[in-house]
Amino acid sequence: MANGLLLDTHALVWGQLSRKKLTSRAREAIEASSNVYVSSITFFEIAQKARIGKWPEIAPLMHDLAAFHQRQGGQIVDVDHEIAQSAGELIWDHHDPFDRMIAATALKRKMSLISADAMFDEVLRRIW
Repeated sequence: MANGLLLDTHALVWGQLSRKKLTSRAREAIEASSNVYVSSITFFEIAQKARIGKWPEIAPLMHDLAAFHQRQGGQIVDVDHEIAQSAGELIWDHHDPFDRMIAATALKRKMSLISADAMFDEVLRRIW
């Protein structure tokens, strides 16, 4: 955990709505870390899914998620041109643009990722 932890989108949401959905290993890693981050692309993904009805339970909370994360001591990593380019260049047979941006963020910032999605294991260190 050289430079902290990055939360995948569902890890951020589950941490707010239902911490029991996080594994004990993920919860312990988050609680032990003084540097817990979320990619700014996460908020686009949440808003997109809420708007199209794929994540209706998050809609009432989405406008306060960033502030809530920051109030708990979390930080937000902006997607800059280097992360965006790295996401596009990443040699990984996975096409979801949100996941590619999150993976590139973790790789560029040398962070471990808190995620239930094992597909990330192909390209980075994942904690679950």
